[in-house]
Amino acid sequence: MKATYRFAFCLFAVLAVGFGATSLSSRERPAPAPAKAQKTAQKSTTAPTANQSQVDRGKYLVENVGMCEECHTPRDSNGNLDESRRLQGAAIWIMPVHPMTNWAMRAPAIAGLPGFTDAEAETVLEQGIGPNGLPIQPPMHVYHMAPADAQAIVAYLRSMPDTYPRD
Repeated sequence: MKATYRFAFCLFAVLAVGFGATSLSSRERPAPAPAKAQKTAQKSTTAPTANQSQVDRGKYLVENVGMCEECHTPRDSNGNLDESRRLQGAAIWIMPVHPMTNWAMRAPAIAGLPGFTDAEAETVLEQGIGPNGLPIQPPMHVYHMAPADAQAIVAYLRSMPDTYPRD
């Protein structure tokens, strides 16, 4: 099997598993609590702020759907993700099967979104257009996210520190 087909198959498999897990997790709902216990629970806990739930949604999308760490986090000498420099930008570790003139050699730092406005980051996620007005370069996927998902990702990335040491 050609390497491009293997890559496409693996990408398809990862996406299928992710979407399958998402649909399964959306079906698993706890049984409703009795009314009295429910009122007590509401009084004793504070509801997360809208912003926090947006950050949590963004974290889920970054880590489980987009799998941004795979390219935007540096790797150690064994090829494992260096979690101490999470989403701090990294050299691209995969190469195209055939030479491509527009293949990016480095994934930018996205923790804290340094150098991006919220609108620029949302345009990347919703339309695949970079801050320079040009289409983003492969191997970055062109996503066509809903504005609410793009805003959640921006909220999550903004919540992360961008002060880690860079390579």
